Order: sequence, then C-alpha cells, then structure tokens
Amino acid sequence: MTTRIALIAHDHKKDDIVKLAGEYVDTLARCDIIATGTTGSRIAEAHGLTVERMLSGLNGGDLQIGAQLAEGRVNMVIFLRDPMTPQPHEPDINALVRACDVHNIPCATNISTARMILDVLTLRLTQQV
Repeated sequence: MTTRIALIAHDHKKDDIVKLAGEYVDTLARCDIIATGTTGSRIAEAHGLTVERMLSGLNGGDLQIGAQLAEGRVNMVIFLRDPMTPQPHEPDINALVRACDVHNIPCATNISTARMILDVLTLRLTQQV
C-alpha cells in the first residue's frame, strides 16, 4: 500500500515546504501526494513530483484534505503553519488538525517535526526494498 501524504503550507511557509520537499524528493516520489492549490503547484514545478491538488486552503482545500483523512485516505499530514499571521480560515485549519488527532494521523506543523516524520518514513520505505 502506498503512503498518502498531505502537504500544506501557509503563504509565509511555502518556500520552506518547497525546500523540505526537495530534501526528501526521493521519499516523496514513492508516495501519493495531495496538497492545497498553490503549495501543490509549487512543489510539483520545483521537483517534478506528481501532486494531486485540492483547492487553496482559503477556498476549502484544508477541508477537502480533512474529508479524505476522515475516510482513511491520508496517512500523514505536514502542515507548515504560520502562527504569527492571522488566517481567515482558522476554523478549517483547526478542524484539520483536530481530525488528525481524532484519527491518530501523524501531523507536523513545523519544519522540525516534519523532518522527523519524513526521516521515519524514509527509513521505513528503505526497509521495504
């Protein structure tokens, strides 16, 4: 079964998630990736990865990913949040993070935790070969 990972980033964190995806491009290439609109476009363009793009977070992309998560179709979430900038869709963001907790899905909201999750995923995928 292929790991399905959601990649999301607020505007001030988009450069960080694109860089992170580059660090783990070999691992991510072995996964099914979904992402919110602009984040997905930037990752796909920068690294040649296939990314299923949802709506932008502001237009409901976070909720689309949350719905897939609740259906058991997402294995992990990396959501680089900008805690210093108010987000107009904060309830959607909170709902997605809460859904991760309810369904016991690993969720990284900062770069350090994202690297830890991706390091473990890399190790597991390497052991499967």
